[in-house]
Amino acid sequence: MRKIKDRYVLTVVTGLLGLLGVTFLDRVSLKLGYSSRSYRHTAAGLFVNSKFGARSKSGQAFGFIMNGIASILGAGLISSLITKTGRDFYALKGLISGITHGASLMLLQAYLPWNKMKPINAVSNLSYVVINGIYGLICGIAITKLGDDSLFDIEPANDYLSPTLKTSEEGNQEFHQYPVIDTMIETTLH
Repeated sequence: MRKIKDRYVLTVVTGLLGLLGVTFLDRVSLKLGYSSRSYRHTAAGLFVNSKFGARSKSGQAFGFIMNGIASILGAGLISSLITKTGRDFYALKGLISGITHGASLMLLQAYLPWNKMKPINAVSNLSYVVINGIYGLICGIAITKLGDDSLFDIEPANDYLSPTLKTSEEGNQEFHQYPVIDTMIETTLH
């Protein structure tokens, strides 16, 4: 399979895959009665001045677009994290980052005075947290599997200077951390 070599394209593709996962899980959560509102409805309610406008077809389409933007932004954060820190624990990094990204958005929404679409119960909020975690997991897996190896081979920023002295752990007996104290101890013992 051909891998994606551009970090931006990888972010967009990953964000759209995450959006598909969120949309599917959101529908399941609504049908099972765990969520009180869909993500599209909630996102549209941030920008449309009435609940009825947010429920309209154009409001739902607008909400889907806004979810897509949020999904791509979140995928960018996760992509940056995984490509800079490595592919180790990519599922855990994605899961935690997805939950953190979703919680940040929920916190921001909660404090907007014009927001009429706040989740009304703990079960809805818990559903959103689980869905955001799975979103992050989808993004983490997609970044790791679809990204080219060259995206993950970044040299550390602080690894360009070689050390001037060996440390005591490297076997240099001449290096002492506290030379004044070492001299006092040697003088006392002899």
